[in-house]
Amino acid sequence: MGARTRVSPADGPTSRRGARRRGPAGRRSRRPSAFGFLAADLPASLVVFLVALPLCVGVAVASGVPAELGLITGIVGGLITGLLPGSSLQVSGPAAGLTVLVAEAVRAYGLPALGLIVVGTGLLQLLLGVLRLGGWFRAISLSVVEGMLAGIGLVIVAGQLYAMADTRAPSSGLAKLGGLPGLAASLLSSPSARSAFAVGAGVIVVIMAWQFLPKAVRLLPGALVAVGLAVAAKAVLGLPIATVQVSGLLDVVSLPDFTGVGALPLVSVGGTVLAFTLIASAESLFSAAAVDRLHTGPRTDFDKELIAQGAGNTLSGLLGALPLTAVIVRSAANVQAGARTKASRVLHGVWLLLFALLLPGVLARIPVAALAGVLVHAGFKLLPLKQVKPLWSKHRGEAFVLTATALSILGIGMFEGVLVGLGLSVIKTAWDTSNVRVETVASSPEELTVKITGSATFLRLPKLLDSLEALPDNRPIRLDMTGLRHRDHACTMALLSWAERRRSHGVTLVQLTPSM
Repeated sequence: MGARTRVSPADGPTSRRGARRRGPAGRRSRRPSAFGFLAADLPASLVVFLVALPLCVGVAVASGVPAELGLITGIVGGLITGLLPGSSLQVSGPAAGLTVLVAEAVRAYGLPALGLIVVGTGLLQLLLGVLRLGGWFRAISLSVVEGMLAGIGLVIVAGQLYAMADTRAPSSGLAKLGGLPGLAASLLSSPSARSAFAVGAGVIVVIMAWQFLPKAVRLLPGALVAVGLAVAAKAVLGLPIATVQVSGLLDVVSLPDFTGVGALPLVSVGGTVLAFTLIASAESLFSAAAVDRLHTGPRTDFDKELIAQGAGNTLSGLLGALPLTAVIVRSAANVQAGARTKASRVLHGVWLLLFALLLPGVLARIPVAALAGVLVHAGFKLLPLKQVKPLWSKHRGEAFVLTATALSILGIGMFEGVLVGLGLSVIKTAWDTSNVRVETVASSPEELTVKITGSATFLRLPKLLDSLEALPDNRPIRLDMTGLRHRDHACTMALLSWAERRRSHGVTLVQLTPSM
């Protein structure tokens, strides 16, 4: 007998260990180590921290709340939302898209009520996520979302132009626009206003020019560099301009007073909570979809992401801070910096926490006009300027919804503007799906056959009745409804009423009953 060759199970072709360790070409493929992930995520987290820092502070100041609250929200977005499952690479924190709504809420109900509103938003997001309704937010018309962001951008730009001149902005959007001539006059007459505006304008110029510099230089975010230059300009030139007011991280934390809920106008506050939830959730989930297109890693679970956003907002509200949402600018920076896992966004929250604890005095050196310049640039980026023209040429209805939503937010208010956009979107959808065609043929020398096809709703009822009323009175008519896919109650009753009036002239109905 020949010698037997013993084959170890670990070396056999069906070995699980062998299959796991060898690639398709027979080469060993190692699973990336934790150090490998950290080597990519650590520098990415620093980039995200540098991008988030001026935006966290700027959003808070623009919202009319202490600057530290913006940092607290960014910390919660990194340490809490960042740890939870959902989207692995998108980054959450205070967003420019909610600035207008937060400022309105603080002005209407006071800063202590903001925490209650944010807690309500977080709990509602948690409920929606548990009920697995996250995917429904993707059903919101894109034109409504873009119109919402465009309206927010217009209000931010109009309001922050005043902050760039160290001037208090009017409360409403229309008042902001109407006050711009007066703002221009104050710039001509006030040297301090001119100095502040020049600092803000310089920040915008630096941010816009930064993208054209070599890639090695652009490792530092343009907004951070611009704010740093503004701090240096104020110190060197001794400019008489306002800076950020600082009171300390722990001093601004305030637990919500739930005993005061009964004193608030519950209907109005409930509408604000719904607006916060709609905008924050839609922006987060649309951002998640956009971030998924930027990388090849795990896809977002929208329900889990909604739960993560809800948990973050609940804690942020309990600390009396701002609402948080996923922010596409920070998320894109995270992906482009080479992040591999959620460790990068968690670490960015750690850096924000260390900065707030160890270097709070740095905030007091930042000119308010510089942060206003950062937000003016961010507001302009919310305007879909490149999309409007092609959208108008191909889909005018969508362009109308977008424009009407933006102008309604600017002229009426955030919540009302979003409702206008949603209503117009529903009407447009009903109009597009309600397509009725009326065709008349002579089935015999004496009789006419009228074929109605498509979908008949009240939106098309005038057209339908005009076509029927134009038929001759002296000939029998056979009304064929077999090709009608759908008709609502209004159309059904109108057709029956028309047929009853024309009964004496020999009208015959085919497949038309009141119950159909």
